Order: sequence, then C-alpha cells, then structure tokens
Amino acid sequence: MPQLVDPRLDQILAFCAQDPIERVFLEDIARRRLGRFSGVERDGALIALCHVGANIVPSGAGCAAFAPLAAAAAARMVIGEERAVDELWDAAREQMPDPRDDRPGQPVYVLDEAPEPGDSGLRLADPSDFDQLLPACAAAHREEIGIDPLERDPEGFRWRTRSQIDEGRSWLWEKDGVILFKAEASAWTPAAVQLQQVWVDPEVRNRGLAKRGLRDLCRSLLSRVPAVCLFVRPENASAIRVYDGIGMRRTISYRSLVF
Repeated sequence: MPQLVDPRLDQILAFCAQDPIERVFLEDIARRRLGRFSGVERDGALIALCHVGANIVPSGAGCAAFAPLAAAAAARMVIGEERAVDELWDAAREQMPDPRDDRPGQPVYVLDEAPEPGDSGLRLADPSDFDQLLPACAAAHREEIGIDPLERDPEGFRWRTRSQIDEGRSWLWEKDGVILFKAEASAWTPAAVQLQQVWVDPEVRNRGLAKRGLRDLCRSLLSRVPAVCLFVRPENASAIRVYDGIGMRRTISYRSLVF
C-alpha cells in the first residue's frame, strides 16, 4: 500500500489543474483552506487525492490507499469520479457500514458557451431571503439525498444555507412568495463553478421555468468563469432534459455512496 502524504497547496492545485471539472470541489476546498486532505505521491507529484470530512471525496489512481481514512471518518457520503470511488470502496467496504444508497453512473454535465437568455427574474440571494430559501433548500436536499436536513442537522444546515447566501453562492427567481427556481454553487474555482440543488417549487413544475432560470444563471456565471458544471442522478429524466435543453454536454460519471 502506498504511503500517504499531507499534500501541499501547490501540489493540490497542480493535481486539480489536470482535470478542473472532475476536481472542482477539491480545488475549491483547498483554496479556501477548508477540510483535511491526504494524498498519494509519485516523484514529487500527486497521483491521488482525497478530502476527508463529512464527505469523503477521492480522485485519481491509487485511491485504495485512502481506505483506512474513510473507514475511520464516519462520513455521511463517499462521492467523486466513479472509478476513484469504486477503488476506494472495494478496499474499504469491509470496514464500513453498508450504504443506505449507492448511486453509480451519475452523469457530470458541463457548459462552456453561454446559452440563449432565459428572460427570468433570477437574482443573487440576499440575507433577507434566508427564511424563504431555507425550506426550499431543505426540500431540495430531501429530494436528492432522501434525508430531511432540518431533522438530521438543523443548526448545521441553517449555517450552510446562510453561508451560501453570504458568500454570493445562492440564486433565486421568486414571484408572489413562490420560489420559481433556485440553485447554489457547491464549488467555485478560476476554472469552473459547480452547481447543486437546482430546484423548482413542485407547484410550478413542467412550465419551462428550470430551463429559463438555469440559462440566465449559466450566462451570468460564464461571464466570470470558463465553465459551469453539475452532476445528476441518471434516473432524473426531467432534470437531464433541462440540462440537455440548454446545451450542456455529458462528460464523466460520478458515484455516490450515502450512509
């Protein structure tokens, strides 16, 4: 088993630069000096990297080396590029609980050319939107993960929702007290923004609102970064139609293990 190293920031950034879409979350966390990283090194350069926190996020070749860290972390999720997660899980599964959900083959979508305007009312969220956004964010989390975050970790989820607003990573289109569309950035680097929890209120779905809001959000972001990306469950056909419809293209696949 390769020896693990505590990687330097310059090593992490060089590793992430090799695949800035797949590794956008790792780069964002590293640049913000958040979380703990472990790496596998060859000739002074990283060949594998893993973020160890509430989520385990492996990347690269040789991720089996991170199995002891993953087993000891009591993480809520293992998530990342499918082959990296496969390798880590094969090595760690005997020491970890059975996942509540296993989601292989989650397509990662990328957009690097601005779509047509959506003519929506999309805007950046501000602190006064918190009370309206919190239940919408919780509903999106329940749909995606199957857990109510306001029951599992209410204070943590409230803090994360407020932080995304304060950091300029939350957008919404609201009318007459209804959130027609919302989304957050889960990662932001000089190369890409990764979106999460793209959501439309159930009462106004199937009216083209998601496509309009996402078009305007991507247009805004692509004026600041070269690419916008996200990943989605393969069975979420309605979301995939939206992403295909605004011109996003499928690239790699992620796998998520939810505990």
